Amino acid sequence: MDERNRRAFLVGAVGTIAVFAVLFFAVGARDIVDSLLSARPSLVVATFVLAVAWLVSWSLMLRTVLAGLGIRVPVGKSFLVYSGAVFANNVTPFGQAGGEPIAALLISKVSDARYETGLVGIASVDVLNVVPSISLILVGVGYYATTAALGETLETAVSSAIVLIAGIVVAMWLVWRYHQTIIDRLPGIVAPRLGKLGIERFQSDTLESDIEDRLGRFFENIERVATDRWRLAAVVGLSLCGWLFQVAALTAAFAALGYAVPPYVLLFVIPLANLAGAAPLPGGLGGIEAAFVTLLVPTTGIAASTITAAVLIFRGAIYWMPVLIGGLSVSALGVRALR
Repeated sequence: MDERNRRAFLVGAVGTIAVFAVLFFAVGARDIVDSLLSARPSLVVATFVLAVAWLVSWSLMLRTVLAGLGIRVPVGKSFLVYSGAVFANNVTPFGQAGGEPIAALLISKVSDARYETGLVGIASVDVLNVVPSISLILVGVGYYATTAALGETLETAVSSAIVLIAGIVVAMWLVWRYHQTIIDRLPGIVAPRLGKLGIERFQSDTLESDIEDRLGRFFENIERVATDRWRLAAVVGLSLCGWLFQVAALTAAFAALGYAVPPYVLLFVIPLANLAGAAPLPGGLGGIEAAFVTLLVPTTGIAASTITAAVLIFRGAIYWMPVLIGGLSVSALGVRALR
């Protein structure tokens, strides 16, 4: 890990500790610990099993997308690759920026595919995961609105999600609309600057044409994914399954503490809380937990300490378990880009 990455990681780690300190102080650390100690072990295990099912679903998404790009990856290896991507997401600030390049390296390692093809594969999975999440937010919030008034916190969260998602969609449309202009002009801007970095592989006389060729293949691969309707339907279906496994996992975490939470609440709370992953914290750690507590307290009426304990169990399965599995995967497959 170079100096710049180390500094960013340290800043993110300090931020995470600060957020957790505030959360534990506000909610009550002793009450949280008491709730955790009261959890039923069998249902905690069920939470982790359901989290594995989520991870499998989204790794199958990646495998399906890669198959559409002509890359055949065995089921087991696709699980390891996707776990590695989640690991990179969870240990780098602004997670996706760290996860996608690492996943692309892993894909090229296990399949001999070009880097940009692997990058299209994992980026497509991340983008397509947004489609079911929007549907779940709308369905969950819509049903919740028929049973209770929307509070200010929930209105703000939903509005922020709509604005953020709309911004992403517009940005993606603009990139695709002008992709040929990007292919034609970006290499001439980037190549001279890369050449000044003093890195040997950027000293080639053909660097500009190489970049243009890679960009061309990148957009060609995106078009291949976008035009395969049956495969897209299968990928979105797997994404939806993954989200529902997360809902089931959080339901099990609450059940472990002796509480039942309406599933329609979790349908919108989980994707909304995950938007906090955009914070400059490692994988959104701390920010996502705080977002869960902020959203669940007014929508469930359960004590904040119990909610925090349930969220910690859930995040142990969704965050820390993939960090362990993915870290081992990255190490076993020989990718050292995080070092």
